Amino acid sequence: MTYVVTENCIKCKYTDCVDVCPVDCFHEGPNFLTIDPDECIDCTLCVAECPAEAIFAEDDVPEHQRKFIELNAELAKIWPVITERREPPADADTWNGTPDKLDYLER
Repeated sequence: MTYVVTENCIKCKYTDCVDVCPVDCFHEGPNFLTIDPDECIDCTLCVAECPAEAIFAEDDVPEHQRKFIELNAELAKIWPVITERREPPADADTWNGTPDKLDYLER
């Protein structure tokens, strides 16, 4: 099983999770993070660190967000690895909790 970054990360992109990942499995896009399912070791450390509560175990991803399982795997192949925490976007707190953000995902 792997962990999956879901919709609430879009336009929030807090990177607290990156700081605790022991295997550097996070990848960074313009306004979203992904987890490489081939690198994730299921340690669970990132879940508690995510201020947006956007990370779930693959088996626990809400039904309406299951598309993010495949999306994480796809984008992790093309986006660069991120290994250090960075400041979130200035408006991240405004976007945190906003529903239906998939249309805002920048590839």
